[in-house]
Amino acid sequence: MQASEVDRTLELSGEALVAALTDLVEGQYLERKSGRVSAKDLAVPLVAMANSEGGVIVVGLHGGQPDGVPEGKVNDLRQASLDHTEPPVRCSVDEREVPGSDGVARTLLILRVDPSESMHRLTNGTVYLRVGDESKKLSAAQSQELAYDRGAVMYEAAPVRMEVADLDGSQLEAYRSVLGAPTVESMLRARDLVDRQGSVTTAACLLFDDRPQTTFPNALIRVLRYGDTERGTGRSMSLEDGADLRFEGSIPAQIHRAAATIEDLMPKWRQLTDAGRFEPRPRIPRDAWLEGLVNAVIHRSYSMMGDHIRVEIFPNRIEIHSPGRFPGIVNPDRPLEIDRYARNPRIARVCSDLGITRELGEGIRRIFEEMRGRGLVDPVYTQSSAAVRLVLWASDALPSEVLARLTPSARAILDVMRQGQRPMGTGEISDLADVTRMTATRALRQLQDEGLVTWDGRTAKDPRATWRMA
Repeated sequence: MQASEVDRTLELSGEALVAALTDLVEGQYLERKSGRVSAKDLAVPLVAMANSEGGVIVVGLHGGQPDGVPEGKVNDLRQASLDHTEPPVRCSVDEREVPGSDGVARTLLILRVDPSESMHRLTNGTVYLRVGDESKKLSAAQSQELAYDRGAVMYEAAPVRMEVADLDGSQLEAYRSVLGAPTVESMLRARDLVDRQGSVTTAACLLFDDRPQTTFPNALIRVLRYGDTERGTGRSMSLEDGADLRFEGSIPAQIHRAAATIEDLMPKWRQLTDAGRFEPRPRIPRDAWLEGLVNAVIHRSYSMMGDHIRVEIFPNRIEIHSPGRFPGIVNPDRPLEIDRYARNPRIARVCSDLGITRELGEGIRRIFEEMRGRGLVDPVYTQSSAAVRLVLWASDALPSEVLARLTPSARAILDVMRQGQRPMGTGEISDLADVTRMTATRALRQLQDEGLVTWDGRTAKDPRATWRMA
């Protein structure tokens, strides 16, 4: 679910509003609470959303039905941020009357939480962060690191010397249409892209200026392709002629243009496609490097003005460099355990609305899944004092000694099964690998002996038996 879906839903009223709110899946930008919730408990998602990318809390829904907020509790819940959070979370509260299942009107409270430049906590000192559909409690160390990271959030919220009229009108109108906002100005306010005085923020400039590089010279993507596995220096430099390209413009424009070029420059080999034919395919799956590129652009440190995002393409790997370290609450040694955390929550939210990224914090997990699905080694994340580097290797995950023992037919069938990612019968496998059924059977037995595939069947001659990856 994207943030724009929540906004469109809140334009409804009455039974339509209740039905739409019930159908929405809770996530990064939405949480539902019963009308019986206490002000103290309501403060938890308030803090979590303020410390992340903002969002909406709907109070008065339970079990798919409006149980409503009792009249005597409305004021307590309205004051939850003042009474139970430090510093008080900034949010707006809207009261809506909707019909209950018995026909009696019920009151819903809709709280819109802004992403904050400060770190918020409950009055007892507990800190929460919104991660997907969960308000995650942070440890003392994580809370301290989150406080350090607030500087980056303040940077994207800082005003720049621009007027709304200076931004690209066509990009603003396209985004206004996505949100369904009545005006560009209301859309910018809804996403905190202008400050309280109406000044354009850094985030708005990066997202919607035709050329934000006038103000932020290094807010760009540079793509390079090398002819050798090493960069080399001087006369041995392996950078290919005409393969050092820079992509400027707004963040969405940069991503789209750079992605198209990377796809053209990526080394390819002949592999089985979904159409069942062997055709040229990138050595590294597109979804893996695209997720890496998008993450780099959205989560880089834009306050570090001396460097840009760099994508380097080698015959055997792709490297993506992003200015700024991982946020302090992240452990780069365990990338699959990294929870969602946006250094630039306003930029991340707009990119979610535009469908450029998802809200579930699944980017890193998806990169791993794509690489493993192709049978390649796991992605490697490293960080220096000033940058994060992601390396995607076009190397088979199997040990070289195992690969050396496999026949060409066994390797071809292994590729078929890796890409299929589902159980398949011997006949289907032989067709996809373009080998005889007898050859396929021998190859599958070899893969089975190596512990790479397993056979599922009732009897030795079961016609419905299938093979799957171990």
